[in-house]
Amino acid sequence: MKILLVDDDPFVLELLSVQLRTLGPADMDLVCHTSGQAAVSFLEHDQHVDIVFCDLQMPEMDGVEFVRHLVRLRYGGNLVLFSGETPRTRRAVEQLARAHGLHVLGTLGKPMTTESLLDLLDRAVPTFSPPGPVAQAPLYAPADLQLAIHRGELLNYYQPKVELATGRVAGFEVLVRWQHPRDGLLLPCHFVPMSEEHGLAGHLGVGVMREALRDMRRWLDAGHQFDLAVNVPLGTVSSLDYPDFLVEQAHAAGVPLHHLVLEITESRLMDNPQVQLDVLTRLRLKQVRLSIDDFGTGYSSMEQLRDLPFDELKIDRGFVHQAAHTPSLRAILEASLRLAQELGLRTVAEGVEERADWDLLRASGCDMVQGFFVAKPMPGDEVGGWLTKWESRRNTLIANALDIGDSSGGVG
Repeated sequence: MKILLVDDDPFVLELLSVQLRTLGPADMDLVCHTSGQAAVSFLEHDQHVDIVFCDLQMPEMDGVEFVRHLVRLRYGGNLVLFSGETPRTRRAVEQLARAHGLHVLGTLGKPMTTESLLDLLDRAVPTFSPPGPVAQAPLYAPADLQLAIHRGELLNYYQPKVELATGRVAGFEVLVRWQHPRDGLLLPCHFVPMSEEHGLAGHLGVGVMREALRDMRRWLDAGHQFDLAVNVPLGTVSSLDYPDFLVEQAHAAGVPLHHLVLEITESRLMDNPQVQLDVLTRLRLKQVRLSIDDFGTGYSSMEQLRDLPFDELKIDRGFVHQAAHTPSLRAILEASLRLAQELGLRTVAEGVEERADWDLLRASGCDMVQGFFVAKPMPGDEVGGWLTKWESRRNTLIANALDIGDSSGGVG
C-alpha cells in the first residue's frame, strides 16, 4: 500500500508516519511532502497511490487548490482531509471533493487519534484503479426511450421503508430502471431528465404506475399490508385529470388508494401553484397520501408545508448520511424532525447506510428509514425472499436497541 502525506509541518508528518506504520501493513510505502506543489509534481509522475492524506491549511497551495489538482489529474485512489480548522470548514472541502467525484474516506481534526486512523484505513477502497480517460455516459435520444417503453424494457425496482420503532416493513418505494439491450441496467439519471425535457415523463409514469400496482396487488393477496410510494414525474401534479387517472388505474388493479403514497420533489413544485393545489387536495380527498421528497434541497419548503396537504416529510440523504458523526448535519436533521413532528407529519429519512445513523434517527423520533443499511433496491420478484430474511434481522436490531436503551436509562 502506497500512501502520500502532505503537510507543511514536518513534526505532523513524522507523527502521522509513525501512527500509520504502526497501524498499516508491513509493506506500506509512505511518501511525505511539505508542500502541495511538490505533492502534485509527484502525482503527475506516479499516480499509483492508494491513499492521499492532505492538510487543508498550507502556504502557497491550500487544500482546496490541492483538491482541484487531484481532479485535474483524475486521481482514482482514496483521499483523507485533515486540518485544525473547524468541522464545518473541513466538511465543506469534503463536500467539494465528493462533488468532483473523488473518493473521500473522511476528514479528521488535529491531532489525529489512532482510532480514527484505523477506521479510515479499514474503509479504504481495497483495489486501486489507475486513472484513465473518464468514461462518458452513453447519450440516448427520445426515440430510444420511446422504443424502450414500447418494448417493455423499463423495470420497477423496490426499496423498503421500515419503521424505526418496530422494524416493521411500512412500504416500498418504486424506482424505475432501464434494462438496455446493449448497455445493461441504467439508473434513472441516464433517462428520466431526458424524458421530462422531451415530454415523455407522462408515458414513463403510466408504465411505472401500472406495473407497481400489479405488484402491489400480488403482495396484498399474499397477506402483506404495506404502502407503495411512487415518485410523481414533473408535470403530473399540474394535470387536472391526474387524480381521475390514478383512481381508474388503482381500481383496475384492485389496490385501495390508501395504500398509495405519492412522493413529490419540492424543487418541482410551485410552477403552477393553483393547479397543483387543486390536484394535490383532490388526491388527499381520495385518501392518497402525499410525501414531500428531498426536503431541504429546494427553495420554498416552508411555503409548501404551509399551503399544500402533505402528510409525510422525507429528509434528503444529504442531511442523513454521516449525521451521527457530523454535528452540523445532526443539528439540521433534528430540527427537521422537530418541525415535522410539530406539524403532525410522518417522517422518512433516506440514505441510511450505517448503524450509527439508524440509532441516531431512532433516538431522535424519526418514524421510518430507507437506505442501503436496510436494503438496496431490488426487482419485484425478490421482495418476498427479502421480507423473510428481514424478519430475523429486524428482531436482532430491535433487541439490540432495547438493550442499549435499558443500559443508558432509556432513549429520548
